[in-house]
Amino acid sequence: MSEIDERSKELIKTRIINKMKEIKSFPQFVVETLRKLHDPTSSASDVAQSLSRDEGLVLRVLKLANSAAFGMTRNISDISEAISLLGYKNVSNLVLAATVYSVMDKGLSGYALDRGELWRHSLTVAYASRYLAQVTGKVSPEEAYVGGLLHDIGKVVLNDYVRFGYGIIVKMVEEEQIPFTDAEMRVLGFDHAMVGSLLVEKWDLPEVYQYAAALHHKPNELPEEKAQYQPLVDVVSLANAMCLMLGIGMGADGLQFYIYPEPLERLGIENYEVLLSNLVDFAGKVSQEMADMRGL
Repeated sequence: MSEIDERSKELIKTRIINKMKEIKSFPQFVVETLRKLHDPTSSASDVAQSLSRDEGLVLRVLKLANSAAFGMTRNISDISEAISLLGYKNVSNLVLAATVYSVMDKGLSGYALDRGELWRHSLTVAYASRYLAQVTGKVSPEEAYVGGLLHDIGKVVLNDYVRFGYGIIVKMVEEEQIPFTDAEMRVLGFDHAMVGSLLVEKWDLPEVYQYAAALHHKPNELPEEKAQYQPLVDVVSLANAMCLMLGIGMGADGLQFYIYPEPLERLGIENYEVLLSNLVDFAGKVSQEMADMRGL
């Protein structure tokens, strides 16, 4: 098996690091809004003041607050009231999703993903992670949702370099029967999970999400001193594998993937086939959310 020479690898590494520097940090109003949403002393009007700097987010919050799911019989037009009704955790997830969407909504030819497919996969994994968190009770559903949403963000940076080494990577996966991420690492010196973890760190999000991104293909490699993050890593890893089994976001890296037995044991799941069948219902919800996102 011929691989890219070491000099080319080092050049690719340098370019990948520079590419990560080009990915913008979250807009200041997003950082400010998320900070207020996680501050128990902040009022709904405080949050609304920050959120109101983005008309699209205001419209999404109002639409969600007026949806049938919340059983309201009157129209809500005040953003502060909508925030109070939805709760800070729902609004926080919505703000984060809208921000990450702007980074993810593109085609990734290196991973054989058309425009929208990375977002569809990430959003479905977010829904699935939240569902698994609710079923197992091992981790906060809101935390699981965010971990699922962010797990594949590294593909945005690594795409061009995977495309460059695609033939070698895919041949290695097929001939040696190894995971795509292992081939990425051997050919490029990085895999998308590692790059995703670095991006999450750059965005100054909680450390637990760095590990969820870094280990979503290798849930058994969490360092012992970070054992408190194991439930989230397990949930996101399992949700990702189950979505790949359903063919959601089955790009090039779906050529070889595994469902490890240890996360199932740690989460207390005995029959994941039942959970898998329930995940099918999320496909429609994700399609609707994607349509809503593009409509604003």
